[in-house]
Amino acid sequence: MSLTRTTARTTGVALRAMLVFTLALGIGYTVLITAIGQLALPWQANGSLLTDSDGQTVGSALIGQQASDADGHPLPEYFQPRPSAVGYDAGGSSGSNLGPESDDLIAAIGERRAAVAGFEGVDPAAIPADALTASASGLDPHISAAYALLQAPRVAAARGLDAAEVRELVESRIQSRDLGYLGEPRVNVLELNLALDESQE
Repeated sequence: MSLTRTTARTTGVALRAMLVFTLALGIGYTVLITAIGQLALPWQANGSLLTDSDGQTVGSALIGQQASDADGHPLPEYFQPRPSAVGYDAGGSSGSNLGPESDDLIAAIGERRAAVAGFEGVDPAAIPADALTASASGLDPHISAAYALLQAPRVAAARGLDAAEVRELVESRIQSRDLGYLGEPRVNVLELNLALDESQE
């Protein structure tokens, strides 16, 4: 068998194998997994999108967002998320990458503590850690139950609601630890704010 014929045969086998695997793994596998996702978990597969009472998509349960005015000031009538190193820009997900002894991080925490204490009208020592530090992704949609409850009096006052009513709403939205032991009790801020708006309609 000539070298040319051997090379042509080997090339043909390689091309056919590439075509088969492209169809099977590049197309077939993708279609199969997409179909399973759409049938078994359609909400999650489509981005876990949240809608308001008018049916308008307002965000995702997986990505946090700032409740602020056009100038970036936090709106007192809404619960606020934890700080974000990327301003909740999903295209630039990242943490600050600052270590615990970083002067910049220590200064940022001090500024945040003073800002939160002033905004909430509380003792700086009572502010939970997640109100002062950004998450690793910068997109965390959750805050601790403690931080949500800390904000309840301010939200109630801004909306003219009874503080106990807002606290009860927060407590009803607390998610327990995953599998009963992973993580901490937490509250999805966007879901809580949507529930708050709907409760006043």
